[in-house]
Amino acid sequence: MDKTIELEILGLTSNNSQSGSFTLVLGEVDGRRRLPIVIGMFEAQAIAIEIEKIIPNRPMTHDLFKSFSSSFNFSIDQILISEMQEGVFYAKILCKNESKVVEIDARPSDAIAIAVRFEAPIYSTSKVMSEASIEVNEEDGKITQQKSSRSPKGNAPSTAKSTSGDSYKDFSLDKLNQLLEKAIDSEDYEKAARIRDEINKRN
Repeated sequence: MDKTIELEILGLTSNNSQSGSFTLVLGEVDGRRRLPIVIGMFEAQAIAIEIEKIIPNRPMTHDLFKSFSSSFNFSIDQILISEMQEGVFYAKILCKNESKVVEIDARPSDAIAIAVRFEAPIYSTSKVMSEASIEVNEEDGKITQQKSSRSPKGNAPSTAKSTSGDSYKDFSLDKLNQLLEKAIDSEDYEKAARIRDEINKRN
């Protein structure tokens, strides 16, 4: 079984290249890697409301899931970002009761919205982290790009199509690494994810 790595939520930022979407930034616990995932506005709102402990007038979908699970004595053991295929992230919700453990397939955004409600830990496989994370070297400020065995493509969460003036295909690798470092320094993880994907295509 692939080794798992615990993650924590570092923040949510609006996504300039995709209207109505946000970049959820997860960070490696006791580590320097960051995993940016583009999610929808509804899921971003669901995560933010719970983090800020805002009580909506009516239960949201993820609150309903919590009530439903609690009614049948199921708890959430952990959330696992299990794989990435062609740039699309996949997750599993590990539920358990007194007699059994059940794995439920889910989008990472929904899984994390549920995780914050149950105060459940969030994990990723080491394979996903090696393919999609961005490492921040806090000691000397340099950025180390994680090499990928695949080239993410399509309309994936981590591969949002660039807006005009943001195409990176004509830049050299040295220039891309410089831009990646600047994006990380300014905490623009959505931009960093696009640059990361362009670098991955060339490795």
